[in-house]
Amino acid sequence: MSDSKPTLTHIGASGEAHMVDVGDKAETTRIATAEGFVRMLPETLALIREGNAKKGDVIGTARLAGIMAAKKTSDLIPLCHPLMLTKVSVEIEEDGALPGLRVVATAKLSGKTGVEMEALTAVSVACLTIYDMAKAADKGMEIGGIQLLTKSGGKSGNWRRES
Repeated sequence: MSDSKPTLTHIGASGEAHMVDVGDKAETTRIATAEGFVRMLPETLALIREGNAKKGDVIGTARLAGIMAAKKTSDLIPLCHPLMLTKVSVEIEEDGALPGLRVVATAKLSGKTGVEMEALTAVSVACLTIYDMAKAADKGMEIGGIQLLTKSGGKSGNWRRES
């Protein structure tokens, strides 16, 4: 275990924001998985399940929006590097305990920097898309629980959220 104090990699000595130079880092396979949810009324979940939302296929559209968002992360988050993602998956499942939809996204590449932000962005935009497509039926929906679940690769190695 290291005795060194954690530091913010995107903040310089005098507090200015900067993009980290990853040029000398080794290329490794990097994978990150994130999750989030949209809590809604049971009636709204039934509308989505039955394909009766006014705007169309909520789950299919949200899945595509999440994938597209992962690919555009560096356009949205100022200090993120543009990445050549080799895989993005967005899974959206019913969760009766919420009630609502749970979103899990995984991003993968072989490169010099991680894909945590891409997975988190995919989840965030997929959840926002679900809200947008179903808000006519339920403006009180709640988006939450957006968090990194796992990451692998790179100098810091593997990490998994404790249950």
